[in-house]
Amino acid sequence: MTMLDGITKSLLLALLAVPVGYAQQPTTSQGGIERRIVRADPSKYNHLTAVHDGAGTMDFRVMLGTDAVEPNLIFFHRGVINPKSGIGQHFHNRCEEMFILLDGKAEFTVDGRTSVLEGPAGVPDRMGHAHAIYNPTDQPLQWLNINVGMNKVYDTFNLGDSHVNATIDPVPQFVNFRLDRSLLRPVNAMDGGTGTVQYRRALEPTVFTTTWSYVDHLVLSPGSSVGSKAKPDFAEVYYVMSGSGTVTLGSETSTIHAGDVMPVRLNEIRALQNSGTDPLEFLVIGVAKDMAAKEALMATPPRRGR
Repeated sequence: MTMLDGITKSLLLALLAVPVGYAQQPTTSQGGIERRIVRADPSKYNHLTAVHDGAGTMDFRVMLGTDAVEPNLIFFHRGVINPKSGIGQHFHNRCEEMFILLDGKAEFTVDGRTSVLEGPAGVPDRMGHAHAIYNPTDQPLQWLNINVGMNKVYDTFNLGDSHVNATIDPVPQFVNFRLDRSLLRPVNAMDGGTGTVQYRRALEPTVFTTTWSYVDHLVLSPGSSVGSKAKPDFAEVYYVMSGSGTVTLGSETSTIHAGDVMPVRLNEIRALQNSGTDPLEFLVIGVAKDMAAKEALMATPPRRGR
């Protein structure tokens, strides 16, 4: 059996169905910002059954695919895990993945050990380890899935294990984090911006074995901004958890709202502004262009707020 023999056929087909335009996305100088920002739209979800031999059903969409940024981001998914449903336990041997629960409670499993976490929370699955997630409740759960590889090729190996009725550890025996605003710390004039924002590095580069380098949590209060900055060694993905505002990529600016996803390429100038009346909250994924860049980051003193 090859690694792909065990993958749910419908999931593989959905993974391959990257939205038209990503293979040849224009640069921002060509007027491409509106094509690059992926807007929240549940009507575009795919309905899947028995994902990785899991229980029940889920609905999801490939928001970003392999060509969204230059480094080895394979995909960024957004979806819903339906009641009494989940993703069965499976391995990734050439990539690593992270499930993020945006609300409710779910059973997260890594290497056969299961604990209940309350969203918003996330669990990374390092390369060569097995993971699963299950929704034991009567309510649908909002969910993200992010995958970064040694290259841009997705691999998986199913265990045929839905992991329903798992033994629950009261204390998780795996890396996890909460997107808890009370853990954020103030940063003044971030990247030359205005006002004070709230920031935290939720996961450091040492958590990951690929070029995946960090997971950040960022909140802009009304009227505040993050200034213009380009990162030659890191691509980023910004997911708007709540609020509204604007993003600038290169020379173009666009409005953004909860549920939107923005890829930022290597050495691309980006800026953020909260133009709304509520806090503008982001989940930020950083992927290095190579291992040397990641190792240099690990040797850099942490920014205040980590």
